Amino acid sequence: MMMELKARNNEELLRKIDENLEPGVVEVYINLRPTREIVVRILKRAPTVKVIGCPPSLYPKVSRKVITALDRIGIKLIPVKHPRGRPRKYDDGTMAKVKRMLRNGKSLKEISRELGIPLRTLYYMVNGK
Repeated sequence: MMMELKARNNEELLRKIDENLEPGVVEVYINLRPTREIVVRILKRAPTVKVIGCPPSLYPKVSRKVITALDRIGIKLIPVKHPRGRPRKYDDGTMAKVKRMLRNGKSLKEISRELGIPLRTLYYMVNGK
């Protein structure tokens, strides 16, 4: 079971760990640099944790002592790249279908009607803007 904890600062993250982290969790992602205090709090609330993830930009800033201590007790600290921004509404399969229909000579208007995708969105998808 993976749990994602995001906060603006360490105090907020510590509060969220206390309030939301469940004992059976095996993987935790935090959006802040894992300090000793944060790691200890995570392990107190969820002793079953085996993996702690953090953003790749913060991973090099994590104390060597924290990484070594986690290593000794069999817990991995890994950089995890999380997608940013708004999630895509149309997946790669839909995009492939649109391209296939275009190759078969369908107009964007016909594709729009057939797939229920707004014409303006299709123009955006095809032109890659």
